[in-house]
Amino acid sequence: MSEPDFTLEERAAVYRAIALRRDIRAEFLPDAVSHEVLLRLLGAAHQAPSVGLSQPWRFLVVRSLATRRAVHAAFMRANAEAAATYRAADEQRYRALRLAGILDAPVNLCITCDDAPLRGHGLGRQTMPETARYSTVCAIQNLWLAARAEGLGVGWVSILDPAELRTILSIPDRLTFIAYLCLGYVAEFPMLPDLERVGWESRSPLADVIDFEQYREQ
Repeated sequence: MSEPDFTLEERAAVYRAIALRRDIRAEFLPDAVSHEVLLRLLGAAHQAPSVGLSQPWRFLVVRSLATRRAVHAAFMRANAEAAATYRAADEQRYRALRLAGILDAPVNLCITCDDAPLRGHGLGRQTMPETARYSTVCAIQNLWLAARAEGLGVGWVSILDPAELRTILSIPDRLTFIAYLCLGYVAEFPMLPDLERVGWESRSPLADVIDFEQYREQ
């Protein structure tokens, strides 16, 4: 027997969570995230669709300040290298951005993927083995939306050297690093994404990314 349809209010709540999800890069509160809430978020992530029902994701919870300091040091090195790739004015704008809440957020999550999981028996990965990684990103999005509904901010730190992070967190070779997330309560969720608010980039219109039947030249 199927579940009953969503009510108008329930549908609106789903779309609201999507619209108000933000990549939080600073302003995390020191308030602890309880184990029960964290398990709810990870449970939402674990319900994501996955190729062949392989569930290739692994979640590493990082609360230790010492570990977060080591990761933050790795971020600072990678961030300095990234800043140096920009020219003059853009470099100044880049350096003014807050790009990580590794030390501020009470919980960090490292999410990895098993590219050749035994679960799923290879279904759907013969021609596109990278779908295991896509599945893991689906799990991240589930977690992100659930966090927003719980009043928790999430920030994705992509300015990290995967090899250095692998050493810090003892990530085994069979697992591929996918994401490093900062998680915690925040004072407020901005109405606009930070990068849009500061003028780094603007959101493109929906019509610009939709084609019908065949691709057209942009």
